[in-house]
Amino acid sequence: MTTGERQAHWEQVFKTKGERDVSWFQDTPVQSLDLIHRSGVPRGGSIIDVGGGASRLVDELLKEGFDVAVLDLSAAALEVARSRLGASGEHARWIVADMTKWAPDRQYDLWHDRAAFHFLTDPGDRAAYVSCLAAAVKVGGHAMIATFAPDGPEKCSGLPVMRHDAESLAAALGDRFILIETGHGDHRTPSGAHQAFQFSLFRKSA
Repeated sequence: MTTGERQAHWEQVFKTKGERDVSWFQDTPVQSLDLIHRSGVPRGGSIIDVGGGASRLVDELLKEGFDVAVLDLSAAALEVARSRLGASGEHARWIVADMTKWAPDRQYDLWHDRAAFHFLTDPGDRAAYVSCLAAAVKVGGHAMIATFAPDGPEKCSGLPVMRHDAESLAAALGDRFILIETGHGDHRTPSGAHQAFQFSLFRKSA
């Protein structure tokens, strides 16, 4: 799938569905916040939420005083979050971009990705993602990535996904990213279905 096709798909999703109508909606992203806190990134530290869309993670991070950027292919998704936040949204940076094509103009203390990487079924796209990740994270910084687990869904939003465990994700990221901890997550969708996730925290080495 090309960048244009991906972008058209996600724009259509967020223009036709409400915030609570998508399977990945969370009132509070508890597991993400827990791993972010355990990473040790200090208050005021820089965090980028990749594929963040309309997620409510940015709300919580801004409340806690972090320097936050949110990147997504869909301008419509980001507008949902900006409108929800109102004036406080002015303190975040909003980036419309494809994470496999994006060239970061700064580095961050922590890269957060919940449910974006697993959509990259093409090896070239995964390699481009890892290159972007390596450029965007400071040495000693962290990457928190959540994907569908091996027993999770095979598709999401009508698209195929590539499921991962911590070992396959670590292999995809390469030697520069050291696995610190991992855990299983059971996400309950707004419709009541259960989806198996794995959450993994990595540290970037020199």
